[in-house]
Amino acid sequence: MTYFESFVAPVPRDKLDAYFALAARMAPMWKAHGALSVVEARPENAQVGKLTSFPQAVQCGAGEVPVFGFLTFRDRAHRDAVMEKAMADPVMGEMMMQAPMDGKRMIFGGFIAEVEA
Repeated sequence: MTYFESFVAPVPRDKLDAYFALAARMAPMWKAHGALSVVEARPENAQVGKLTSFPQAVQCGAGEVPVFGFLTFRDRAHRDAVMEKAMADPVMGEMMMQAPMDGKRMIFGGFIAEVEA
């Protein structure tokens, strides 16, 4: 079964283009370290909800929006190996520090696909 590492992060609306330009530069690096695929998504219909929502989950403030992304791996062991390589890469580390987002409010987790069609 496929393994996904997913995240939602708050990004200032006026920094979205810079965020996605950096993400586009990092995607081939993730793949070079072994990720099967990389997806970074711009919010198109992620409204604030009455009880919970993507913006509320990452405490988006005025002028911030949530971005969503995920990386795909064969399984958890593959994910762990790729993450170890990526986190040891000083270039990737520097690029992550440049990302125009508040990483303290990012939510993330790993998920095993139960249904794939």
